[in-house]
Amino acid sequence: MNKAVLLTQDGLKKLQDELKVLKEERRKEVIERIQEAVSHGDLSENADYAQAKEEQSFIEGRILELEEMVKNAQIIAHSSNKNIVSIGSTVVLKTNGTEVKYTIVGANEANPAAGKISNESLVGRSLLGAKKGDKVPVTTPAGKNEYQIVDIQ
Repeated sequence: MNKAVLLTQDGLKKLQDELKVLKEERRKEVIERIQEAVSHGDLSENADYAQAKEEQSFIEGRILELEEMVKNAQIIAHSSNKNIVSIGSTVVLKTNGTEVKYTIVGANEANPAAGKISNESLVGRSLLGAKKGDKVPVTTPAGKNEYQIVDIQ
């Protein structure tokens, strides 16, 4: 049974765009490189051939991975309930006197540097179901921390 891949609409579009580029451009480019390397003769000592075959293997694996993700995509609907943190919520948190803003997304879209944290991460999982004003304790490898939910968008 395949696991649902939680994505925003934007995240699904990015995966579909990457898949299109891999299938329509990169796949053709690497095949041309392989053919060029083959035309040079002895493949046993041909570094270009080995490198192109390795890249082809990566591209084909990534295509399979993306096709599976797109097939099992479950779009995260932005909740109209701004009182409870859920997947798709953007939360403003106060921790150690500093305000931070995170959007809770599926694991495949997580990018902490861009303010997108996974619903499966320690912080993301702890925030799910919390309400505005709640203080949420989170124990991470860096130690214990407490996040106060200032706003849910």
